[in-house]
Amino acid sequence: MTRVFGRIGLLSFGGPAAQIALMHKELVEDRPWLTEAQFLRALSFCMLLPGPEAMQLATYAGWRMRGVTGGLLAGLLFVVPGALVIMVLALAYGLYGQLPLVQSLFIGVKACVVVIVVQALIKVARKAVKGPVHIAIAVASFLALFALNAPFPLVIVAAACVGALTLRGEAEGGAPAPKTSAMATLKTVALWLVIWFAPVLVLALVAPGILVDMAKFFSTLAVVTFGGAYAVLAYMTQAVVGDFGWLTTAQMVDALGLAETTPGPLILVTQFVAMVAGFKAGGIGLALVAGLVTLWVTFAPCFLWIFAGAPYIDRLAHMPRLSGALSAITAAVVGVIANLGLWFAGAVFFDAGTVQPVPVVIAVIAAALLLWRKWDMLVVLPICAALGLVLVGGA
Repeated sequence: MTRVFGRIGLLSFGGPAAQIALMHKELVEDRPWLTEAQFLRALSFCMLLPGPEAMQLATYAGWRMRGVTGGLLAGLLFVVPGALVIMVLALAYGLYGQLPLVQSLFIGVKACVVVIVVQALIKVARKAVKGPVHIAIAVASFLALFALNAPFPLVIVAAACVGALTLRGEAEGGAPAPKTSAMATLKTVALWLVIWFAPVLVLALVAPGILVDMAKFFSTLAVVTFGGAYAVLAYMTQAVVGDFGWLTTAQMVDALGLAETTPGPLILVTQFVAMVAGFKAGGIGLALVAGLVTLWVTFAPCFLWIFAGAPYIDRLAHMPRLSGALSAITAAVVGVIANLGLWFAGAVFFDAGTVQPVPVVIAVIAAALLLWRKWDMLVVLPICAALGLVLVGGA
């Protein structure tokens, strides 16, 4: 488990679409650790939760295998590699400002990530879209987000309602899911609420100021981040730039770029924001503490949601209406991923309405290696990063 989830954590580039596809390959296709039904059911459940769904899916997979210990192992291995990279980059950013060498490398990585997202979209669509109703839901979800800018939770709720009414599928056979007592669930919730908020209370007593403001703000963010990092970026930018004045708009764009091109969930952008703000307010020491505090209040709730809710996921297989609703949500996720992929491609390939030839060329090469030659992501990403360095750095 350490080896496999460590590999997932190190290769988890490209946002939730690519991360979910990677986990599907590792946990369903390459190993019989989760069945197709278990994977899709857990994915649908995680999409309903606030916070990074890919990290929560990894935590569920670990919990499924080895209980709370396995869940902690899988969840932490998914987050820690990216958090360490973000820590180094945030400190370098604070010390040196612009990083031309790193930015050149990132151009190649971003171009490759676009192809990874396309690859993930194809794989997820093949598994989740099984009929005309699923196709209609996926298309409607895409249009609602792309054309109407509809709130993500509204799209998911609408898909669930349609699925419950029109996709009332057969309940899975086999033994019924094991029952879980309400008291056990309450104990789990109480324990993780203490774990989540105890450090915040200590900070409020011993170090009031920017750290407490960060703990409160990012704790709130952890509860409202339905749909992952993209769904909350506008709100976070407004608060961080306008309300708190921690970063400038340009720095927020840099933060998102760094988070998009490092392993781990995109919500790690919060760590970068906190560290840059901490560096401006008090140097390296405050930056490191601010990053740790933000990581804590961002991801402790994720473990709470999974450990409290995971025992109930398999019951969904024996509830036809809920099964239909969740299959519709999974179809809607295809539209969500398509929208995010299109947005990301636009950000990578265009600048002020002008096509950027270097990322386009690198993306074509990445597509040939990943989609045609079926090369491993671990090999293709460094190649694309090197191409970015050569083509941009040498320009």
